[in-house]
Amino acid sequence: MPLEKYNKLRNFSKTNEPKGEVKKGTGSVYAIQEHRSSHLHYDLRLEIGGVLRSWAIPKEPSTDPKTKRLAVETEDHPVDYASFEGKIPEGEYGAGEVKSWDSGTFEIIDRKEDKLILEIHGKRLKGKFVLIRTKFGGDPKNWLFFKKKEEE
Repeated sequence: MPLEKYNKLRNFSKTNEPKGEVKKGTGSVYAIQEHRSSHLHYDLRLEIGGVLRSWAIPKEPSTDPKTKRLAVETEDHPVDYASFEGKIPEGEYGAGEVKSWDSGTFEIIDRKEDKLILEIHGKRLKGKFVLIRTKFGGDPKNWLFFKKKEEE
């Protein structure tokens, strides 16, 4: 089950996060959420296969192609999570404030096992972006996220 880990980590009687259900939507939901938990970070969410594939980015995403951000793959989230904003209670997984930083749609321009090239149509981020697995430190969850240089 793609959302099994998501559901195991949450106590839905204590948090108002959406329950983990696979939902076939438009297949193009994109969101970045600012998450003030143990430390401020940004959660990148892309709807792929009825769930939101998710990456935690320690620093604010950049529109400068020279600036690459670490993006650590996390558990899949339900599609409804893209519009979630609120406070996750103390003592719960991910405790802290979650709010929308950017949202919109995206298209996959090119997809390989360890690389995605995306066309993002957000309010803040627009254009082509790359997600590429680095295996930095031997961890396959580590990716880089950056804006692709515009072709001339």
